[in-house]
Amino acid sequence: MRDAQVAPTHTPALLDAAVRRATELLRAGDLVALPTETVYGLAANALDARAVSRIFAAKGRPSHNPVIVHISSIDMARQCVRDWPKAADRLARVFWPGPLTLVLRRAPCIPDIITAGGDTVGVRWPSHPVIEAVIESCGFPLAAPSANVSNRLSATTAEHVRRGLGHRVQLILDGGPCAIGIESTVLDLTAKPPRILRPGLIGESALAAALGKRVISMSMPNNHGRLRSPGRLPRHYTSKARVYIWNWRNEAALRLKIAEHGLTTKGCHVLARSRVPSSR
Repeated sequence: MRDAQVAPTHTPALLDAAVRRATELLRAGDLVALPTETVYGLAANALDARAVSRIFAAKGRPSHNPVIVHISSIDMARQCVRDWPKAADRLARVFWPGPLTLVLRRAPCIPDIITAGGDTVGVRWPSHPVIEAVIESCGFPLAAPSANVSNRLSATTAEHVRRGLGHRVQLILDGGPCAIGIESTVLDLTAKPPRILRPGLIGESALAAALGKRVISMSMPNNHGRLRSPGRLPRHYTSKARVYIWNWRNEAALRLKIAEHGLTTKGCHVLARSRVPSSR
């Protein structure tokens, strides 16, 4: 496949043209990269198992890692799940559209590949006008995990997508840099008490306040049994950069450590709680 077309969306006319083209491709079972407020997503028709399988192939994503279904209304969310409890309704009305994914019992229309064969599905209403317009135009929900090669850092600009997956997707809609830049919080409402399966911008205290009851966090990723959420694998969002953890007495000692590891100060970024080095 040749390099992807990058479609701008910064005027009404360009947005309309990009949405029409994206809708054509998605209805045909193809992949489109779309912006959300969290990260860019690699999208396919969530009700079409063959189309979703192309996401897994393009990303090199393991089949036991489920993907989130993106919707553009509470009514569409209800069509994707077996039941819609009061807790889901309360959270949706507080946090949607926004960076919160709700895990609920899946409806029969959701294919096994979405849920990794499990009986639950994660649904989210993203708050970005581009993906909302595309979902509305398609009339069906979209499976849309992050638009990056599996285990690599998530794409937060159209250029990130082009560099990582440009030869594996036909169209990238450029909606500008993502406002948040990290994946959504995932909350399992089938557990009692509800459990955060993946941390994100919306934290435990905010969720508990909205629900009026306790929410707990699952502290350690695991792969025992079926996964109910992405972000639960032991290795995830891996940077290509090398990371060193050092102590140093002064800036001269830091520079010596950098040199001892065959590095240069121009090629290093330092995160320091104290003893912050100069920019020289």
